[in-house]
Amino acid sequence: MADQHPIEGVMSTTMQKIKEMVDVNTIIGNPITTPDGTTIIPVSKVSFGFASGGSDLPTSNPKQTFGGGGGAGITLQPIAFLVVHEGNVRLLQIATSSNTADKVVNAVPDIIDKVSDVLSKNQKDKAKAPAPAAE
Repeated sequence: MADQHPIEGVMSTTMQKIKEMVDVNTIIGNPITTPDGTTIIPVSKVSFGFASGGSDLPTSNPKQTFGGGGGAGITLQPIAFLVVHEGNVRLLQIATSSNTADKVVNAVPDIIDKVSDVLSKNQKDKAKAPAPAAE
């Protein structure tokens, strides 16, 4: 690209480095299988930020008028583990949150289990119930 301002190059490089550092394997970790067949999958929270800046400096040489820099920071915080054992999946949180949205999300697996149990019980009850007598 002709006539690209140097700050564009700094920002492009910074964003590329962030993309290299953060991918899906950072958030959902590699599965770990224990000897008894249990699979444990780590789940992490990733926060990142970046900054870029520059300035055109007065000088007698027009090719040396730009000064700039960029930087990035990432925080990786493990928050939970998905545990898969004998077909059952459980979410084990490391720390509980008082955030209402987090509470709702954390309750979903238990609600699904309870609804599944009720539906299974209803189907079994219907199968066991005697057929109505014909008049």
